[in-house]
Formats: sequence, structure tokens, C-alpha cells
Amino acid sequence: MKQKFRKSWVASKQPRKQRKYLANAPIHIKKKMFRVNLSKELRKRYGKRSLTLRKGDTVKIVRGKFKKKEGKVIMISQENFNIQVEGISRKKQDGSKVNIKLQPSNLQIISLNLEDAKRIKGLKKPEEENKSEKKTEKPRSKETGVKNAP
Repeated sequence: MKQKFRKSWVASKQPRKQRKYLANAPIHIKKKMFRVNLSKELRKRYGKRSLTLRKGDTVKIVRGKFKKKEGKVIMISQENFNIQVEGISRKKQDGSKVNIKLQPSNLQIISLNLEDAKRIKGLKKPEEENKSEKKTEKPRSKETGVKNAP
């Protein structure tokens, strides 16, 4: 029997195979696919290019019909690979409003929801990391018997 998901899968140009890979991926791999680009200010502050999206983060839409609009993340669905943002909706035929589902690749994080302790722990500032590395670094002793080439 064939496996539904293979880690060794490299890529395919065929959209059906790409969709199949996404749909059959286990939760721990799907979570990594929910990484979203950070704004330039946040990149400088945290020294990272992207972070996993969480409920409560403020995002800016980069592509599509709602380009340049901002809002808070209301809901994240890992099963369907969808994100719903506050204020991004459309009217249905009967007049009711429905939130539009967006993909993480079309978003950019503007501000983070820092209520979760685990998330704060993983967000060390680059300056703090450099200081901690310098403190733990031991002084190197000079090697003897090694001559520099002229």
C-alpha cells in the first residue's frame, strides 16, 4: 500500500501533486508551512525573516483583491490551510457577510501577539544572543609549533 505522505518528496510542477502533498502532510509539518514573512521593522528587531502565524497577530495582505489592507487574525485552520482576517469579508447573495479565507504566503506580519510565554521565549533579540555568546565563550590559548607562511 502506498503511503499518503512522504518526507522525501522533493517537488512537482503539477498543481494536483502539490495540493496532495499539502493535504496529506502531518500536523507538525503543516505548522512549519504556516510561517509568514515579517515586516522590515520586526525583521531587524528579532533577527528572523519569518515566524509561525498565531491568532491575534496583525497582518497586512500583500497579494490579491484586498492588497494593502490590514487586520487581526481571527482564525487559523491547519486542516484546510486557511487564515481568516478581521474586516476582510464579502457579501453573499442573501446579503450576509462572510470572512474570506487567505493563504499564509499572501500575508505579512506587522505586529505580534506576545501573550503566549512560549512564543516570547523563542523570540530572543539578536543583541541578547550576541551578549550571551560572548559570556560563554572561553579565551583561546595560542597554539604552539605552528608557523605562519610568508
